[in-house]
Amino acid sequence: MGETIHIGAFISGGGTNLQAIIDSCENGNIDGKMAFVGCDKPGARGLERAEKNNIPSFVVDYSSIIKTYKKDPDQIDLPDDFDLDEAISKQSFFPEGYDPEKIKAFLITRTAAEAGLLKEMKAYPYDLIVLAGFMRNMTPYFIDRINTDPDNPRIMNIHPAILPSFPGVDGYGDTFRYGSKVGGCTVHFIDYGEDSGPIIGQRCFPIEPDDTLDSIKKKGLEKEWELYPSCIQLFAEGRLETVKETFTLDNGNTYQRAIVKIK
Repeated sequence: MGETIHIGAFISGGGTNLQAIIDSCENGNIDGKMAFVGCDKPGARGLERAEKNNIPSFVVDYSSIIKTYKKDPDQIDLPDDFDLDEAISKQSFFPEGYDPEKIKAFLITRTAAEAGLLKEMKAYPYDLIVLAGFMRNMTPYFIDRINTDPDNPRIMNIHPAILPSFPGVDGYGDTFRYGSKVGGCTVHFIDYGEDSGPIIGQRCFPIEPDDTLDSIKKKGLEKEWELYPSCIQLFAEGRLETVKETFTLDNGNTYQRAIVKIK
């Protein structure tokens, strides 16, 4: 058994993965305790799960901040230690040639929201942050303030596809539309890219000829509710080690990747 860890969760919607984590903490499958639930949408159904289970919760309304920026960028309060140039240099999911003003707007508004998250989080001790259906990409500003030790990341995400295939907001839908024969889900630590961080665990399921998008999502969610708690328990047991490995390709070029080893 590992030590009891304190888990903070971020949600955007109904919070079914949140419920799976709560249940696993209560039944002993995770040596952990929920510290808080944060949300980007007022009224999200998942907040009811937090209230029902006596878990402190808070909301930072991202949409309101984004609307304010569009009306008057000068009305956005940014933390004193925010460096826009540094954030631009680190964030890696914008395609080459992407509109610089849109990149700037993204980083400023999201950092303003994340500063609100960090302020709320100060009231609660936590060892691990889990993104449980949180539909917002994190900026380097937030990541660097949680991952104070780069070799020991502390932000997990679950994605509805077998990464690196089908990153983005609609993993099951992309899997279905592509005609894949196998679907699944991935738990990974987040980095500065989109669904590109080192992979902790994956589960898969067959896609049958008579499957629909709805049936695929149902299969996938069942796998998610198994996979996420098991990966969190590995973290609680101190069994996850993130390392960088360098490989030499046949053409002589070298390639470096971050991988998670399970001890």
